[in-house]
Amino acid sequence: MATKVSDGPGAATRRAPFVVELYRSALGKKYVMAITGIVFMGYVLAHMLGNLKLYQGAEEFNEYAEFLRQLLYPILPESATLNILRLVLLLSLVGHVVAAAQLTAMNRKARPERYQGKRDYVVADFAARTMRWTGVIVLLFLVYHLADLTWGWVNPAPEGASVYDKVIASFSVPAISAFYLAANLALGVHLYHGVWSLFQSMGWNNRRFNHWRRTLAIGFTVVVVGGNLSFPIAVLTGIID
Repeated sequence: MATKVSDGPGAATRRAPFVVELYRSALGKKYVMAITGIVFMGYVLAHMLGNLKLYQGAEEFNEYAEFLRQLLYPILPESATLNILRLVLLLSLVGHVVAAAQLTAMNRKARPERYQGKRDYVVADFAARTMRWTGVIVLLFLVYHLADLTWGWVNPAPEGASVYDKVIASFSVPAISAFYLAANLALGVHLYHGVWSLFQSMGWNNRRFNHWRRTLAIGFTVVVVGGNLSFPIAVLTGIID
């Protein structure tokens, strides 16, 4: 039933805007999670592909970093486009987390544990816990990654170092590389489940296509996470220096 909004006693009631009504439903929250998930999929893929320039050396990688700062310049001020993209990612992150939390609460209220079969509950609970904790790990890593390479607060490179030198200095520390590797493994679990469930969230769920859904989920995860894992390993082994 649509929620009605009243401006006060005696005032005529009216329906809330369609977008608000849609979001209040489980379907609307699934759409938010799916759309914001697609935004993050595009980001992690583009980020990994750009970082492959590490293998081309300092000059190529630093030029790539400068290119990002100069996007749409002089139409927009330097770094403005990059900051807009970061804002979109931040809003997507907030929307994804809030929708996920609200959807989980709705599902628990609609299907309390006592009405579930033991096996069904264990499977559902395992999937929910996996996504929750891998999401937390990725979120913590994202904050650290920004403090390390974007803001430079915790980066071990000397002040004034190039972006390439900051990456090398960071990954040369085994503890930082270990955190990066662990976070990307968590990202892989999150990506796989997210890509797989994306089609169901959007209503594109058909058993005939499950094979392709699984192939896409595995392929996308392997490409993104495999590329990301290679960077600290390459630095630690001296392939990149």
